[in-house]
Amino acid sequence: MIFIGQNNELFFLNTLKRSTQITYDKDINSPLTFLWTKDERSIIYYEGNEIKFKKNTIICLTDFYNIDIRHCSELRSIKFNREFYCILDHDREVSCKGILFYGAKELPTFQIPTNELEKFEVQWKMFEIEMQSKDDMQLEMLQSMLKRFIILCTRIYKKQNSFSELNTKETDIVREYNYLVEIYFKTKHTVHDYADMLNKSPKTLSNLFAKLSNRSPLQIIQDRKMLEARRMLRYTDKTIKEIAYDLGFEDIQTFSRFFKKQESISPINFRNNL
Repeated sequence: MIFIGQNNELFFLNTLKRSTQITYDKDINSPLTFLWTKDERSIIYYEGNEIKFKKNTIICLTDFYNIDIRHCSELRSIKFNREFYCILDHDREVSCKGILFYGAKELPTFQIPTNELEKFEVQWKMFEIEMQSKDDMQLEMLQSMLKRFIILCTRIYKKQNSFSELNTKETDIVREYNYLVEIYFKTKHTVHDYADMLNKSPKTLSNLFAKLSNRSPLQIIQDRKMLEARRMLRYTDKTIKEIAYDLGFEDIQTFSRFFKKQESISPINFRNNL
């Protein structure tokens, strides 16, 4: 089921009944996704590693994640774009910049407790009913319902991951950095750029990421540029030169060296091997 608003607001509600791959959708700008496993044992490959999830696990994904679902007889999916929900005056923890999407060190997941399951089932049913409505209030209703769903998820995620007031403040900085990279990676290319925006020193950011993340601030910038480069090579007809300029590289040679260093293959060979 799909909702499309007048200003390109997109909201998808689906139940997948087979193995599939959750990858880049070139028609959606920076989608955010919740996956809800309904199988007793779901097997997902993420960054080359096999991860097994129990029934009623919620997985929170930005478009940065590329996962391959190898075994899952039933999987519920909620996907939406920034135009649909990412309103900056939302409370920080339930916005599109919240801890579910940009504050986690690893792939953000949690299991729905048995005593909370009914709330989630009712919420899903309400989504299904509202998706059948076709009036001028549908967008506002779906946005309100999504916010409630995010609040339910955030409460459980924080409890299961033992967030304290201290590490919440630190996580806010990591989350904000990740969000800023998502917005500006094509035009701002150094840690210093983002440190200035956050009123922090590059060293402070490096120390914080060493504590809370498995990637450095610079690696996050590079990984995001590489992700976009792969997508553009795979899904667009742009030349290598055009892609290089779109990603902020001064020339095709610099882009090619960067790409090959990260991918161990040149951009042209990557595209030819697709």
